[in-house]
Amino acid sequence: MKILHTADWHIGRVLNGFSLLEDQQFMLNQLLDYMRDHRPDALVIAGDIYDRSVPPEEAVTLLDSFLTEVIINLKIPTLIIAGNHDGLGRLSFGSAMLEQSGLHVAGKIAKDHKPIVLKDEFGDVCFHLLPFMQPKMAQVHFNDQDIHNHDDAMKAMVARALLSQPEGVRSVVVAHAFVTGCSVSDSERSLTVGGAEEVSADHFKPFDYAALGHLHGPQQAGAEHIRYSGSLLKYSFSEETHHKGFTLITLNQDGFESAEQVNLASKKDLRTIKGSLESLLAAPGSDDYLRIHLTDTHALLDPMGRLREVYPNVMELKRDWLPVAASNLSSKSNYAELSPLELFKDFYAQTTDEEMTVNHEVAFAEVVDPLLSKFEGGQA
Repeated sequence: MKILHTADWHIGRVLNGFSLLEDQQFMLNQLLDYMRDHRPDALVIAGDIYDRSVPPEEAVTLLDSFLTEVIINLKIPTLIIAGNHDGLGRLSFGSAMLEQSGLHVAGKIAKDHKPIVLKDEFGDVCFHLLPFMQPKMAQVHFNDQDIHNHDDAMKAMVARALLSQPEGVRSVVVAHAFVTGCSVSDSERSLTVGGAEEVSADHFKPFDYAALGHLHGPQQAGAEHIRYSGSLLKYSFSEETHHKGFTLITLNQDGFESAEQVNLASKKDLRTIKGSLESLLAAPGSDDYLRIHLTDTHALLDPMGRLREVYPNVMELKRDWLPVAASNLSSKSNYAELSPLELFKDFYAQTTDEEMTVNHEVAFAEVVDPLLSKFEGGQA
């Protein structure tokens, strides 16, 4: 059985004021092309379909178009769980009816857990859909006051799922969680306050494969058969070195056989470039989403406006020299006894972490001395 594992689409995401909807559609079109060409046996989406619980109309339309193509035209069974960004009730709407066409959606955890059973040439494969659940919700759902954190909640969900798992039948669990020891990025919303959000990878070891969502970097989570596929796009500059795509899983008659990370090409990259303002303005432009690191040590007039004439999608502007003064304060206390030039030289050293040159001093004198003469002569 070939399983296409993906997660963390965050459809409708706005990053630094830029809508990523067109970029997400570009990626989803590639996903459709791959499925048309390779016809996987199942599509698994491990949570955070949308970026917020009440998604914009355009995001809903995009998902509807994608799923219609997958279910109606390609006829590929699709299994979806809610993540912490999704509206659990909204995502579950019509799920019982949609199951008849091969779309299985677990927005809220079911009262009576039943795996979704798909078949291949070797027999049945049970898919256990475990949507995101806050510990307080799990306390009520399982009537267990000993559930205090996400690890406790996941332990309870997995234990109940295993009760419905037939012996000798292959199994896949789909969950949305932060597994201990995995790499995180800046764009992932914390699951809780106080650091009690991590869960142990041991919960997923009894299954033949664990398709995880929440963390945006594709990676193993404690074992080769426990994996994050990563997010659909780069959603923060901490992810600029990531290769985004999906994970293709192969199950044989004995269970997990292999995992292949398949990379997709983004419409616009998310990256950092560095240089002086003039050198960057003279370089070929780019439509990529950029964080620009300026190396200039002098004052600049409207650098963001000028840069966006060449790089229209600048998201962030960084200048290392600006905060130097805060960490390199002068220890001098006799400012009243210093000349204007000495005062400015001290200010310059604090601000740029460099000493003024002779040329700087000449330029200062040409500008400031005439002003001081007027001031001292009572003309100011």
